[in-house]
Formats: sequence, C-alpha cells, structure tokens
Amino acid sequence: MKVIIMRHSRVKYIWKKWYTSDEFNKACKEYDSSFVEYTEQDLPYFNHKNIYISTLPRSRETAISIFGQTHLRQTGLIDEVPLRSAFDSKIKLPLWFWNFAGRIQWLFNIGRQIEGRLITKKRAKNFVNILCRDGEDAIIITHGFFMHTLLNAFKDEGFRYEKSNIHYKTGSYVVVEK
Repeated sequence: MKVIIMRHSRVKYIWKKWYTSDEFNKACKEYDSSFVEYTEQDLPYFNHKNIYISTLPRSRETAISIFGQTHLRQTGLIDEVPLRSAFDSKIKLPLWFWNFAGRIQWLFNIGRQIEGRLITKKRAKNFVNILCRDGEDAIIITHGFFMHTLLNAFKDEGFRYEKSNIHYKTGSYVVVEK
C-alpha cells in the first residue's frame, strides 16, 4: 500500500507581524477561508482514484488545481490543528509568539486551544485505520502542522518513508509505503 501525503498549495494571505489576541484569532479564521495560489505539481505516477481532502477550502482548491474536477473524499479527520490565541491581550504581540504559545498549549493539551495533542493523535490514528482497512493506495491533501502527527500515525502502523522535515513547504509531499 502506498500513500502520498501532501501539504496544500500556498495560501493567498498576508500575515501582519503584530496582533492583539482578538486580531490573531480573526487572522487565523481569515487564513482558513483564504484561496490558494495555483501551483504545478510533479507527483509520481499514481492511481488518482482515492483522493482525500480536509474540510478546509485550501485542501479542496489544491486538489482541484492538480487533479481537476474529480471525486474527492472530504473528511475532518485530516483538518489542520486549529489555532487560537494563548490568552486574551489588548497588547499587540508578535505573530511568532502567538504561534509558538498556541502550539505549546496544544502540546500540553491546555484547554484554551480548541484541540490538544491527544485528540490530534487520535484523529490521525482513526484516519490511518480507515485507510488500512480499505487497503487501497491514496493521495491525502492536508496541512503542514498536522502532517507531523499523521506521519507518526502511519509509522505506528508499520509504514515507512524516507524524508521527514521540521517544516513542510506548501505543495511538498511525502510518500509512505507498507
């Protein structure tokens, strides 16, 4: 069984460098609903029958730009890990701080974040179990932060892959095999 796990195309959104907590939360929502840039893909030859996308528009747009109007299997199991401000603040703080603090809260399952690490791991495991049960090759168009958890879930099920990155660029992909 072979699976291509791909990060969506580049999002047409310009982040500011500083935000209050409310501004950061609003920017995260705007990013989630923004369009993507068209990018050509040089994917290995593959059966494009099973294409899974998340419920976020950037995943669908990426799939359509690469594969055209074809049957896409949409599931929230491969959505990006939601992010929000780590605390309420009227003081503007740097974007990197909000991202870092929110992801630390995710790591330690702090309730301020919409989803913690344990729930994310469970989501990824459930999705991998579905794919293994079906036993068919697939293409997954998902999101950068979630890719790490998803790759670990595949590894736990005996899949192997060559490259693992700290940061997956938009449009990049990893092939996992079992």
